[in-house]
Amino acid sequence: MKIGLYFGSFNPIHTGHLIIAEHVLNYADVDRVWLVISPQNPLKPSASLLGEYDRLHLVNLAIENSSRLKAVDVEFRLPKPSYTITTLTYLTEKYPTDDFTVILGSDSFNNLPKWRNYEQLIRDYSFLIYLRPGFPVKDIEPGINASILQAPMLDISASFIRNNIHQDKSIRFLVPDKVFDYIQMNNYYKLM
Repeated sequence: MKIGLYFGSFNPIHTGHLIIAEHVLNYADVDRVWLVISPQNPLKPSASLLGEYDRLHLVNLAIENSSRLKAVDVEFRLPKPSYTITTLTYLTEKYPTDDFTVILGSDSFNNLPKWRNYEQLIRDYSFLIYLRPGFPVKDIEPGINASILQAPMLDISASFIRNNIHQDKSIRFLVPDKVFDYIQMNNYYKLM
């Protein structure tokens, strides 16, 4: 099976994440998209992170009616901080008949040389890049198996959503209804 791995903190998951995942399913050569919840991204501060199992629950609420999207907590049991190459190596060993492709925004793709074991990543895996506002893809080096998806360009970020919550502003329609209700009910991100 061809699986697109969409890594992220999903802090919280929002409509932009879901539109990208659905776009990949519609327009890329993948059978499923796994949303891999990262407990700790080594390139981002962790102070504003909601607990990993709370974020997993929000992702599951967001995708509960999709048979082609799956929330994956594999990184919860791997060494922290979470490095993509560690996760990919683990998944490739655990699911040897599946073919994994990394889904990432152009901002992350432009930072790829800073990732741990960058050379192994580009040698062993392919990439589906969606453009993010303000982050054009300059050049794709020869030897990198990457393609750019003409996905909708949405300027929605989890930090914007967290800031809205912190300032008592609405996040309705930025997140799925069930995620909105659960965040409200549990006062997530109010004090962060």
